[in-house]
Amino acid sequence: MGRTFRIKLHLRRFSRRHPWLTFAVRSFMIFSATFGGAYGFIAGSRAENSGYDPNSFAIGVSFLFALACLAIATLSFRLRMMRQKLRKIAIHNEAMADRNWELQEAEQRTRRLFESQGDLIVLRDTDGRITFANDAYCELAQTNRDALIGNPVRLTILEQGDVALESNGTRIHDQKVAGPLGPRWIAWREGLVRNDAGGPAELQSVGRDVTDRTESERALAEARDQADAASRAKSRFLAMASHEIRTPLNGIIGMSGLLMDTPLTPEQATYVKAVKTSGDALLSLIEELLDYSKIEAGKIDLEHRPFALSAMIEDITELLAPRAQARKIEIAAYVDERLPMEVIGDATRLRQVLLNLAGNAIKFTATGGVALIVEPGIWPNEISFLVRDTGIGIAPEAQQRIFREFEQADDRIARNYGGTGLGLSISDRIVKRMGGRIALQSEPGAGSTFEVSIPLAASDGVQKTFNAPDLSGQSIMLVSAQSIEASLTARRLQRWGAQTCMVSDAGVAQALLPERAWHAILIDHALDTADIGQLAETARLHATQRIVMFTPATRQELQPSASSALTGYLVKPLRAASLAARLTTAPEVTAPGIAGELAIDPRDAVKPPPAPVNKGLSILVAEDNEINALLMRSLLGRLGHHAVITTNGEEALESWLSARSAGSPYDLVLMDIQMPQLNGIDATQRIRQLEAGQPGRRTAILALTANTLVEDRYACFEAGMDGFLIKPLDRDKLAEALANLAASRHIAA
Repeated sequence: MGRTFRIKLHLRRFSRRHPWLTFAVRSFMIFSATFGGAYGFIAGSRAENSGYDPNSFAIGVSFLFALACLAIATLSFRLRMMRQKLRKIAIHNEAMADRNWELQEAEQRTRRLFESQGDLIVLRDTDGRITFANDAYCELAQTNRDALIGNPVRLTILEQGDVALESNGTRIHDQKVAGPLGPRWIAWREGLVRNDAGGPAELQSVGRDVTDRTESERALAEARDQADAASRAKSRFLAMASHEIRTPLNGIIGMSGLLMDTPLTPEQATYVKAVKTSGDALLSLIEELLDYSKIEAGKIDLEHRPFALSAMIEDITELLAPRAQARKIEIAAYVDERLPMEVIGDATRLRQVLLNLAGNAIKFTATGGVALIVEPGIWPNEISFLVRDTGIGIAPEAQQRIFREFEQADDRIARNYGGTGLGLSISDRIVKRMGGRIALQSEPGAGSTFEVSIPLAASDGVQKTFNAPDLSGQSIMLVSAQSIEASLTARRLQRWGAQTCMVSDAGVAQALLPERAWHAILIDHALDTADIGQLAETARLHATQRIVMFTPATRQELQPSASSALTGYLVKPLRAASLAARLTTAPEVTAPGIAGELAIDPRDAVKPPPAPVNKGLSILVAEDNEINALLMRSLLGRLGHHAVITTNGEEALESWLSARSAGSPYDLVLMDIQMPQLNGIDATQRIRQLEAGQPGRRTAILALTANTLVEDRYACFEAGMDGFLIKPLDRDKLAEALANLAASRHIAA
């Protein structure tokens, strides 16, 4: 069967190659058959014994003619069909020719495109021989295409990068190769491609010259390393500068504090107070610079701990109240009851931001006051902190500039109010680090409102709820010449269901008293003392509660008497819990009761210095600065302790060993961190090594350091210290630390 098919195939090929010969053979065969048939028919009919019959002959001829016509018609129809097929074949051939021409054009265009590509393109067979290479590859290899095709030529590799493999099998790597213009970095992408359906796959390599990108990346890496080194150097410089500045500041502030405790003339007291104020201002500047340095270096770490939101806000207002009252303005806070009592976040950083904003508001406000309002934000778990003042305001063109470092609204403000221009920049960066935002609305002369919105989720623990009193239907009058505290208090009372009435004049308040029965009347002590007494006396018949509101600085102006009409008092800025308790408890109707309450006001009384322990502690002080050593001796002596001063770590270690050997070990060691010969960290580690495995009580060690960085504190604890004291030292903080340490370690008193 195969042989027959091959014979037919050869015959068809021969006929296609020699069409005229085939036509002649076919014509001869047809002519021969026709002539032979006609001749035989005619010869047979004319023979003698043929039995010729004209009728039969005519019929036969007609039949033959009919057959011939049928054959001719069949051939004609077949010829027509063949012509149609030939036309279709011709059209198809023309289309195929056009397609073939297009493919040839596309192939040439693609080849020219590949050859002219800036990227390197090369194909290799399974033996590594080049089957195609474009102009870029030939130029880099410095060899023409004809010499490359069929040869396993490779570029000179100077450096090989890391190799990565994609999920589709593509191999990616970088190579540094030699070129006519010097070394070049090439980024290769290699993968297998199949050109012919039955042929083996070839390795296609496409390379891109990334020398500029690589050099840029290396330059950027070097610049980043230099920037990191500069940032670390700046941080070290600021830490060193802070330490070196804090050391003399410790003497300035500490000695001025000791000097203020001695008998001084009024003029001398003024000078000493100015020195201490200047030292405190310089210390505040150092703190701002250190905070800015930490933020710049990315070393600000946020805590996520639960804290009481309302308590923190009220603590901030109480802390800033003396500053506001010294400028004869008000400061008040309002926390929406819809907010959770405890939230999770960094209370220290949030407190720093709010203290900065509220402190600035006090500084730039001459009349009116400052309000700190806390409300739910626009997003879930978001809390909005509003710091609103009635100060000088900020011009629109300066509202964005003031958030930049070392920038203020204008030079006049910088001259009149001072400051470094770092506070708002630090606050803005802290807020953004906490995932929040800070916004400003202000008009010159109309005050400013800073809004800080921060996501703070409610604590997972059991929420302590504030028991708001039910004052539904109760009428309360607020009599105050100032509106900040009164307006926020009225807002709080209205949330509790009370009907409030705000009056700024005592005469108007007296006129309104008979109109209804009042549950309470709150009188601001900022009114005239005589007006307060007269108003309270008039309110005896109309108000159940007659409460006076005053600041700790003005409480002494209220002289209690047996005939006083007041039933209680509240200290400004008001706390929500104090206000609720005062309005819901039975009123005190006798003056001695009021006097007794006034006498035990915790925010009004001057905080006495911590009482020294009954028996002075034996304290070893390692301090290389003579002034600071003198200060420590004086402070510890005034607190009733006995101090031994050493000037370096080795002397401190020897003194500690001598005291321990003599059977009278020190109760406490105050160890300066930076000292000559042997620093405080190494000295502490040696003490802990000597104590290891020995009987007896472990010596308490507190660090004396001017470094406030977190890593410095960690180093203190890792060395075995029990705590640290930041320079400049404060006598109250030192006494509190000693008392706490003595209590926790049961040091004999």
